[in-house]
Amino acid sequence: MSETTTVVVGRIGKPHGIKGEVSVELRTDEPERRFAPGERLVAEDSGRTFVVAGYRWHQGRLLVRFDGLGDRTAAEAARGSMLTALVDPAELPEEQDAYYDRQLVGLRVLAADGTQAGEVTFVVHLPAQDLLEIRTPEGDRLVPFVSALVPTVDLAAGTLTLADMEGLLDDLDAPAEDDGPGPERGSDDA
Repeated sequence: MSETTTVVVGRIGKPHGIKGEVSVELRTDEPERRFAPGERLVAEDSGRTFVVAGYRWHQGRLLVRFDGLGDRTAAEAARGSMLTALVDPAELPEEQDAYYDRQLVGLRVLAADGTQAGEVTFVVHLPAQDLLEIRTPEGDRLVPFVSALVPTVDLAAGTLTLADMEGLLDDLDAPAEDDGPGPERGSDDA
């Protein structure tokens, strides 16, 4: 049996209707994959197993039917359960050049010249783009996770390489270098 990793995929929300269907607050970018009929999900708190019987989209929300949740009372009892899935750690997202957070966290960060610059400690998801939190000897830094700044991700080697861009891992609030005296100011004692 191959090793697996547990990932959170959603949280059971309010019941929908009287036949046990529930809304699910998603924690995955791949709901069609994680909530496909026959998928087995486990409640994080109780260890209860939920087998997906089917799903559909309704007004922008995912509605799921689970085996064993046959009525509104059973659905209400499951409300709030955080659902997890067991996945192969080597599994990649269906989208090309996409990665799961669990695959990025822990990667060694290399500068363009190949020297080690730090380690990825967290992935921040923002509406415009994702940011990699990188622990460096000087402290934590945030780097936009875009191909122009992170041209290479090598999961097999356990590394990602940053673009050759001056200041990419520098402090934003570091004092500017002194370029000599500034312009002379007049006195207010006129």
